Amino acid sequence: MSDADAPLVGIGDAPLVGIGALTDAQDQVRDERVPGVVHLGLGAFHRSHQAWFTQHAESDGEPWGITAFTGRRPDQAALLARQNAVYTLITRAAEGDSAEFVDALVAVHDGADGARWREAIADPRTAVVTLTVTEAAYHRAADGGIDFRAADVAGDLALLRGETSSTACITAPGRLVDGLRARHEAAGGPLAVVCCDNLTDNGQVVRDVVLSLAATADPPLATWIQETVSFVSSMVDRITPATTETDRADATALTGFDDAAVVVAEPFAEWVLSGDFPAGRPAWETAGARFVDDLVPYEQRKLWLLNAGHSLLAYLGLALGHETIDDAMGDPRCTGPLERLWDEAAAELPLPAVEIADARASLRERFTNPRIRHRLRQIASDGSVKLPVRIVDPLRRRLARGDTIGDGAATALAAWWLHLTRQPSLVSDAGAAALPPSATVADALALVAPGLEHDDAIRAAVTVAAEQILAATSSASS
Repeated sequence: MSDADAPLVGIGDAPLVGIGALTDAQDQVRDERVPGVVHLGLGAFHRSHQAWFTQHAESDGEPWGITAFTGRRPDQAALLARQNAVYTLITRAAEGDSAEFVDALVAVHDGADGARWREAIADPRTAVVTLTVTEAAYHRAADGGIDFRAADVAGDLALLRGETSSTACITAPGRLVDGLRARHEAAGGPLAVVCCDNLTDNGQVVRDVVLSLAATADPPLATWIQETVSFVSSMVDRITPATTETDRADATALTGFDDAAVVVAEPFAEWVLSGDFPAGRPAWETAGARFVDDLVPYEQRKLWLLNAGHSLLAYLGLALGHETIDDAMGDPRCTGPLERLWDEAAAELPLPAVEIADARASLRERFTNPRIRHRLRQIASDGSVKLPVRIVDPLRRRLARGDTIGDGAATALAAWWLHLTRQPSLVSDAGAAALPPSATVADALALVAPGLEHDDAIRAAVTVAAEQILAATSSASS
């Protein structure tokens, strides 16, 4: 279905009345959708991103549909089921809002329903399994395999071995192994597993934990998975803030439908994938997705420009009294270090200079969109996990070339340290919980950049940056 076929409505258009007011053309498309994709993780990002790409993918035959399962809680599935799995996506551009009904979900289920999960994966029509889960959900051990010491992993292993009365696995790797075994037993044929999170080389990450668990639970199954299942890596990007009551009211005003499952997103959406699809896939490229041989430069571009920029703005912006990304972008005390951080990252990115410049221009536009209220406190969570890949990785490359730490990286690290030690009430970071309010710069570096805490020049640069931030906050409050 092309963009022109999607029922878009904006302020001033005749309102639609309820889901029943979908156009006849879309009702027909919905009825024809084939459940060829199974998804785990029925959150807002999936519905603004992968579901949106599937909605807008053109098809020469029957359009694709998604059978979606929640993570640990059934709430979202129950809510969506009450409105036939159709929901409103509000796109907030700087010049105003538009809304569309998304009907790519053909079924929604509680993730704890193991029988339905196995049935969906075993269905020969299923060609793709997509995931949007947190990094912790993979239960990855230091060697890249699964962490068998985790209680949830041990429980899943017992289920897979038939040693418990449980009917559903809990972890993402456990669910995949359970579903793939059902497919193997049903002779369902090959499929692709697509990881849609912020992990680098995420397809390989999923493959390693799945094969690790399968090899222990059912060695012949592990062999079948190695020979039959493709694990695709992807880079995903679309800012999707948490939905508020105001958003729901706006959706009603735009469409006339009182939607309890509204999703809000920015106009920008990007999806870059690398890997094989042995059983076919939706034509996501017709909706703007890209398929590449080497995903690493695109992962690095996102991590070192968008994600790193978000982290710097979150910690520095909060210190300077801002609440959202667009607020921080209006403050030169934030944008100056941001541009310097991007200069430093650009020197390490293996992409053409024009592509990097275009990406930076796009980010400036996205970050200054006043209608996407992307809250700094939300972005600031779990910095001890985010900073190593967003800030420290390009810094280590810079140092390996014989260069010194740049002002951008020093400011980002200093702002995070001050966030932990000066704003403890705002901190949401389990990984940094062991750091006391009296933690030194060296203590903070040891957590996110092991080894660099011993470098006198780096400690001094971060300390100077922290002093500059404190001076700025002091002058702002006086």
